[in-house]
Amino acid sequence: MGLCNYGKSNLPQIFLKSKYSSLSMSKKLQAVSYLAPNWFEFYKAVLVDLGRVLGVETQLIQGKRDALEDPMLLQDELDLAFICGLPLIRHFQVAPNQLQTLVAPVMQASRYQNLPIYFSDVIVNATSNLVTFADLGGKIMCYNDVGSNSGYNLLYHRLIEGGYSKNFFGQAIESGSHQRSIRWVVDGLADCAAIDSVVLAQELRDFPDLSTHLRVVEALGPSPMPPLVVAQRLGISLIQQMQLTLLQPDAELQAAMAQVGIQRFAAVELEQYGELLKWYHDIDVKKYGE
Repeated sequence: MGLCNYGKSNLPQIFLKSKYSSLSMSKKLQAVSYLAPNWFEFYKAVLVDLGRVLGVETQLIQGKRDALEDPMLLQDELDLAFICGLPLIRHFQVAPNQLQTLVAPVMQASRYQNLPIYFSDVIVNATSNLVTFADLGGKIMCYNDVGSNSGYNLLYHRLIEGGYSKNFFGQAIESGSHQRSIRWVVDGLADCAAIDSVVLAQELRDFPDLSTHLRVVEALGPSPMPPLVVAQRLGISLIQQMQLTLLQPDAELQAAMAQVGIQRFAAVELEQYGELLKWYHDIDVKKYGE
């Protein structure tokens, strides 16, 4: 697949209109991460930096459920969220005036081409005889959840793109997380999984021995990087201040970024995630997946 289309799409523009022009200094910024927990400490560092610049308290929690089923998101109780692009663009279809994309990370590694993108790395056990995507036919595939772009959406889009049957895999089982999928492949509980390339890289940094047990047979994508989003009700002035803080990080935040392999943050628009929705609908129309 080629690079994501970063041009204009048919998605409506988001207008930052709100009765709130600034954040009350007595308010605590409430944030949630719906992404893999192996970056949770980094997300905390981002919130601490924003709180320091804005002069407010911040609170970050790890999401315990699908973003699209979280009452805090559905009831507009969150100020900020780290979220996968697919649930974000799906949520936009029903709540177009709630969230604004703020920034997304640009990774240091050359494969990311200095763009806010990531890949889905299809992994197998290094001791197996599986070396190409075609070899995965009839095998046990595990995925983090059906709402994931990297773990599920991209994988089934690859089946459509390659002309494979929806029954290509012998079995598809839900693991609940990218990190658990990785362990299932290592332990032989599953033959393959599609893993967010950024999550996989962090797991390999945290647990170097994993690299001897895994092999990547194909990289799917790229896709637009999961962004940090902000509630539009906070107002355009505050949102711009937050964005500027992250686009021009201080030394403390730069150090936290370097630890997880981030080169910089880039401003992103919701329109950039439209392709993910198209792939999602393609899968549904062709009755792939569950």
